[in-house]
Amino acid sequence: MIDITHKTSTLRQATAQAVVKVSKQETAHAIVNKTVPKGDVFEMAKTAGLLAVKRTAEIIPDCHPIPIEHTAISFEIDQLEIRIKVEVKTIYKTGVEVEAMHGASVVALTVYDMLKPIDKGIEIASIKLLEKKGGKTDFKETLSKKLKAAVIVSSDSVSKGKKEDTAGKIVMEKLKNFNIEIDDYTVLPDEPEELREKVKNYCNNGLNLVVITGGTGLSPRDNTPEAIKPLIEREIPGIMEAARNYGLQRTPYAMLSRGIAGMHKNTLILAVPGSSKGAAETIDALFPHIIHIFKVQEYGFKH
Repeated sequence: MIDITHKTSTLRQATAQAVVKVSKQETAHAIVNKTVPKGDVFEMAKTAGLLAVKRTAEIIPDCHPIPIEHTAISFEIDQLEIRIKVEVKTIYKTGVEVEAMHGASVVALTVYDMLKPIDKGIEIASIKLLEKKGGKTDFKETLSKKLKAAVIVSSDSVSKGKKEDTAGKIVMEKLKNFNIEIDDYTVLPDEPEELREKVKNYCNNGLNLVVITGGTGLSPRDNTPEAIKPLIEREIPGIMEAARNYGLQRTPYAMLSRGIAGMHKNTLILAVPGSSKGAAETIDALFPHIIHIFKVQEYGFKH
C-alpha cells in the first residue's frame, strides 16, 4: 500500500452513485409495494452496502483500513431506473471514494440479485463517483502573486563547515512544491543578535515567509525562539501546536521542540527544528493549509 504516514487526518467524504435499470414497470411497483419474493429489496441492499463500505480494505488490495464514521444509503426510483446514492465520511489521512463506490457497487448487485427472479432484463447501467472532499487538495489557495521565502539555517556546526546542511535544503524543496519562490538561503551561527538582524532585514524587504531551521531545542546554544520573539508582533500559537501534535504522533521527542510562529508586519516567521526529520515533518504538518494566511492578507488589501 502507498505510504500515508506523512499525511494529516482531516474530514474526508465521498458520494458515489449506481444506476440499476429494470425492464418493466411491474418490477418497480413490486419494489415499492414490497412484494418481491426475496423480500424488501431496499432494506436488504442497504444492509449489504453498509457491510461493503466497512470491508472495502478486505476486498480491494491497495485500500487502507479506514475508520468509517458515517454511511448514508438512499434510493430513488425514476420510471425504470433505480438510482442508488452512497455517502461516506471519515476523519482520517486518506479519502473514502473507493469505499463509497464499493458500497454503491454491492448495493447495485444486491438489487440485481433480488430482482432477477421477476425481471430477466435487469441491468446495472453505471457506477460513478459524484463528489469527494477533504485532504490537501481542498486547502489549496490561489493567490494573485507568487509567495517569496527565505530559509535560514541556524547552526554553529554547519556555519563552521563541520556538518552539511540537510534540514534547510529539505525545507526549500518542500516549499517549492507549493509554488513558493526561494528568494534567499543562508547559514548562520547560533548567535541571537545576528539571527534577529537577518530576519528583520528579510521582513523589511517584504518577503512573505521566513523559515529558520535549528536552535529550537534545549541545548545551551539553542536560542532561536529567544532571538525571534522580540520581532513577532502577532504570535500564532496554533501553528506550532499543530506541528507538535503532528510530530507527537510519530515520536514523543516532538514535545521538546520550542518552535514558534508569528507575524512581523506582513511576513510570517516560522522557527522549526534543525533535524532533517523534524523540519520535514513540520512543513508536512503546516502546508498547504498555512498559505491561507496570505489569502486573508490579500483579501484584506483588496477590500
